[in-house]
Amino acid sequence: MPDIFDVLSERRSIRSYTGEEVSEDHLNIILEAACSAPSAGNLQAYEIVVVRDPDRKKLLARASYNQNFMINASVHLVFLSVPQRSSTRYGRRGAELYSLQDATIAATFAMLAAHALGYGTCWIGAFDDSKVMEVVKAPPDRRPVAIIVIGKTREVERPTRRRKMESFVFSEVHGAPFVHKPTMPKLLREGC
Repeated sequence: MPDIFDVLSERRSIRSYTGEEVSEDHLNIILEAACSAPSAGNLQAYEIVVVRDPDRKKLLARASYNQNFMINASVHLVFLSVPQRSSTRYGRRGAELYSLQDATIAATFAMLAAHALGYGTCWIGAFDDSKVMEVVKAPPDRRPVAIIVIGKTREVERPTRRRKMESFVFSEVHGAPFVHKPTMPKLLREGC
């Protein structure tokens, strides 16, 4: 099993899958990783819909503005925020922000766990909310936040460039330079 820094340095957004199934054990580990993610007040204000049905995957790809590469991924995990669950403790901020954060952190944990298990993933954020809700038959008080597609990788994507750290990392106050000293080269992509 790779260590966390290997997972972080090697993970890529994959858009080419073999169609090979994700094993039931691995799927359960991925879901356990998602559920281990931190959340505001430990409320876990999100839900996950596991989609493996080929017809439903096609509908999700269509709802995601025809990102047809999604169809060949073995599993789609649809992460929904549950604003009401968070608002009971945190009011409007919980509904509008914390529930979204909870869902995105859980989705990230799932994505990293899948990579550690040898699968490719892609974060899908471009979609028509109402169409995704219809495909997964979610209640109207939920909100789709992300779809993580998971499958065996056909082609490994090249690393993408990153912004230079001095353009977005500051010291103490916004705009004050932070002096970055490269420490772990495998985490640095071109541009860093």
